[in-house]
Amino acid sequence: MSGPGALGDRRLYLCTADRPDLASFLTECIAGGVDVVQLRDKVLDARPLLARARLAAQACADHGVPFILNDRPDLALECGAAGVHVGQDDAPPALARRILGPDAIVGLSTHAPVELDAAGAEPADYVSTGPVSATPTKPGRPGTGLEYLRYAAGTVSRPWFVTGGVTPESVGAMLDAGARRFVVVRWLTESADPKGAARALRDVIDRVPVR
Repeated sequence: MSGPGALGDRRLYLCTADRPDLASFLTECIAGGVDVVQLRDKVLDARPLLARARLAAQACADHGVPFILNDRPDLALECGAAGVHVGQDDAPPALARRILGPDAIVGLSTHAPVELDAAGAEPADYVSTGPVSATPTKPGRPGTGLEYLRYAAGTVSRPWFVTGGVTPESVGAMLDAGARRFVVVRWLTESADPKGAARALRDVIDRVPVR
């Protein structure tokens, strides 16, 4: 499962750090409706990260879900990931594209209209927008608010995903602002029932068609 077309109508994107139950956790989340997975771990060194990325990539492949590795296009290539996600201070999308090739998924984080505008010239298949609300997963980064989503809805022609405080309670306002695709972290990573939590979130998201 690779290439930009792998995104299709996918709408619920899990971003998780490594964890002891990684494979079973991903399986539960996918069963609940997660249809894109990113491994984002800022602690592991390259070789341990590669081993865990391979495990996650296989779990995703078993269920037909694209697996994205954060920050490291070189390790994404080695573990057979569908693609890589990079931030504003990481390897540029053009370099990620050269490493991974034309069929890989390349994602790019944006946090302000100027970054979103600049992303239009980058060889990225999707962008993330946010965090809408300040979140512990991005310490020190203020929330962008819903207005940024309205800006994205009016200007971005490629798929874009919302980050920051995505829960069943918050998604309604984000949908009203024009968002259709969502990145979820703590709602699932901190849940005792990730399958049920994913399903609850997916049920709200699916009330509004992607197009």
